[in-house]
Order: sequence, then C-alpha cells, then structure tokens
Amino acid sequence: MNFDNYILDPSIYDEMFLPGGEPRPHAQILHDTLAELSSNELATIQGRVNRTFSNESISFTVYGDAEAEERIIPVDPIPRIITASDWYTLSRGLEQRVRALNNFLEDIYGPARIISDGVIPPDMILECPQFRPEMRDFRQPYGSWVAVCGTDVIRVDDEFRILEDNLRVPSGVSYMIANRKAAKASLPRLYRSSRVQEVEQYGAALQATLRELSPNGKPDPALALMTPGVYNSAYYEHMFLAREIGAELVEGSDLVVRDRVVYMRTTEGLRQVDVIYRRIDDDFLDPQVFRRDSLLGAAGIIEAARAGNVTLANAPGTGVADDKSVYVYVPDMIRYYLGQEAILKNVETYLCRRPEDLEFTLDNLAELVVKRVGESGGYGMIIGPHATQEERDEYAKAVRANPADFIAQPVQSFSRAPCLIEGNFEPRHVDLRPFILNGLQTRIVPGAFCRVALRRGSLVVNSSQGGGGKDVWVLAED
Repeated sequence: MNFDNYILDPSIYDEMFLPGGEPRPHAQILHDTLAELSSNELATIQGRVNRTFSNESISFTVYGDAEAEERIIPVDPIPRIITASDWYTLSRGLEQRVRALNNFLEDIYGPARIISDGVIPPDMILECPQFRPEMRDFRQPYGSWVAVCGTDVIRVDDEFRILEDNLRVPSGVSYMIANRKAAKASLPRLYRSSRVQEVEQYGAALQATLRELSPNGKPDPALALMTPGVYNSAYYEHMFLAREIGAELVEGSDLVVRDRVVYMRTTEGLRQVDVIYRRIDDDFLDPQVFRRDSLLGAAGIIEAARAGNVTLANAPGTGVADDKSVYVYVPDMIRYYLGQEAILKNVETYLCRRPEDLEFTLDNLAELVVKRVGESGGYGMIIGPHATQEERDEYAKAVRANPADFIAQPVQSFSRAPCLIEGNFEPRHVDLRPFILNGLQTRIVPGAFCRVALRRGSLVVNSSQGGGGKDVWVLAED
C-alpha cells in the first residue's frame, strides 16, 4: 500500500521496480517489508536514523559567500540494493580503472610515453592546473600513486557508467560506514534476512593498504593521518578514519622534518612517521615545494618522500588524472597500458577546448550539463534544461572566454530509488561512490556511499547542493 502513489518513469531505471511496476526479484523482500509498515513505524525509522547521525555529529561543512556552515548530512533510511553479479562487474571495472590510472601517473611523471606515442595531446597534461612538474621522477611503492580512490558511478539504461574519478583526497567513506550502522539499527530483522555483505572492515583494509606502502617494506610502520584542521569540511571523517586505522591525527604543525626524515611531536618527544595518509591538498602540503605561504603543511615533507623515508598517500600530483578533461582519455589509458577495453564506460563528454565541441556545446547549452574541469562538489556547473535563458547566456560567456576550462555532457537520466520523503515513498536520483584501495593488492569493500538528489526533480546529489545519502546493500551470492 505504501507504494500506491509511487510514480515510475519508464525511461528511467528504477532500482526497486521493473518498468511494469513489479518489484525486481532481488528487491522483493525489501519492498514487501516496507509496504507493510505503518506511517508511524516509518516515522520511527526515519527518526532513529536522524538521531544516529545527530548524536555522533556526522556532519559536513558548506562554504557560503559569508561564512562556513556546519550541517548534519541528510540521510534516507531506505537502502539501495545491488546484486552480487552487478557488484562483480562494478568491482572488476573499478580495479581495472585504478590500475590504468596508476600506470598513467607513473608514466607522465616519468618517461611520458603516452604523450610521445600520441595517445594524449601534450597540452592536455602540461597545461592542466593539477599537473605538478615538481613531482617528475618521483617514485611510489609498487607504483601506487593512488592508494585511495573514490569513483562516482551512475546507472543509465541498466548499465553502470563512470561519472568521475576522485583521486586527490576523496571523501565520503565515513558516511558509508555511518549509513550502514544506521540501517542496521533501523531495520535489524530485514538486514539479517537479506544476507548483506559487510563494509565495516574498511578500516582494516585501509590500514593494510597503508602498511603495505611502508618505505622499504618496514614491518611495523607508524601511520599518521594529516588533516588541515578542525575547520575542514571533512574533519569528522579525518577523526573517524584515524581511529579506524590506528593512526595519529596530525596537522602540519605537528610534523617536523630532519635530515629528510619526518617526525611527529608527541608528549614523549619526536617519533618517526613512515606513512602519511594525507587529507590536505597539494598546494598546502609543503611550503618549500608548493605554496610558499601555506601554514597547513610541513616544510621538507616532499624531499623526505623523494628520499624514500616516508610514503605519502595519495601522492601529490594525482589530480591531473581526475581532471574532467583528462577523464575523457581514461578508456584510452586502459587500452594503452593494459591492452584491454574498459569494462565500465565513461559518460559521453565534449571537450570545449576542441573547436567543434565548443560550437556544439554553445549551440546545445539548453540540453547539456556543462562543468568547469577543476571544480567539484556540484559547484561551477550548469544543468541546461534546469537553467533560465539568462543563466545560460551568462554561462556561455564564461565558456567562450576560456573554452579549455569546460567540458560538456548530455544530461544523464540516471537511476532512481525509493526514498522516504515526508512520510511517503518517492523516487529520487542516486549515484554510487565505491572506494578502491590500492597497495600491493587492490581491495574494494562490497559497499559504497550512495548519494541521493533529495530535491524533487533534481539531478544534483552533492550534499553541499541539497543532496543526502543512503546505505547500499550488496547481496551475497546465491
């Protein structure tokens, strides 16, 4: 009965329902359970989930024009279910993609064969704002420039597609864990009967990955998580992960470099640090190498890493591989480095730096999503069909002024899933951010941070733009 007014659009894949309105076989138990709940029971479930996030201060920070505002992330209590076979496809494709991206980074900061062989134009790399020439000839253990990757995935027409890769300081994994905790508490019997694969081992997997990256294979490395501090939007996650992996939570002022060795200040004196999981942007990491005015970093940390005395995860300079223009070439990277076709496709993308793509974008702005290549969090983009003519005209001026700063994509009618909105079940667009760990081996826990466009009709899932989250249940194999 609870789904009587649930509106299906046959042109949009629904995660729970088949186009004819019948529940998908893997979602049948969830559907039947939810359909039997009273409005009071649904309100109780939503309240319990909200209190979990509020009591644990699971928050994020939104930066406005005047000041920063801390908010509790909105969370929907209805899980999104993914079958074991779908997850198998996803995980294979994500592992393939991270392997190629690591090969790419090792290459462009070394011999740059992919450029000399004509696969990627030189200006695409050398003019990218995230390319760090200071990192040339840098080495990472096992070539793992990207130890932690958060890749955004959407489902379109029953097919997973990659929307973007987050390789610098990807965030959101704490929400994956928190969503699971809240879902377990709110739907305990359903959870137990659904044979859901666990995600709580993420901390152990991350710790194992970081330990594998220890310089010179040191058997018992000292780990530190480097944070910009309490005012960072993801500071809750930094604290959470430091506890999970048994690392010291440090700021730049807590670190000192002597004779190309990094130490952290403790109450018992200086202690050597072997692996730093850094959650601080390249620019602020080392004032001797990047921004000279940085008060957040530690002078000499890059030289210590070059000497092989400390490992930085992720390595500085990885941002060139998640630039929205370079994204277009990832399938070519997979073909070039691995000799394979991409398991997971990209979304069709137009590079406005190409004259023909620029003209197409300007002529079809009303039907496209246009993004700045260096922005994230839903900022700096326009969704043509949802914008006014005045907004499109103003945006077009910026695109004409600097075409290389923009890419365009067709509007994606990506999948929707049921959400509890003011006591009723309504469809909302959802994506996935699985987390891929890469050290001596690749690890992917069977789950993800599922982001939800909570506003009716919205395609923007970012929490900073009114989005929220929900749990992802990856089912065990039959």
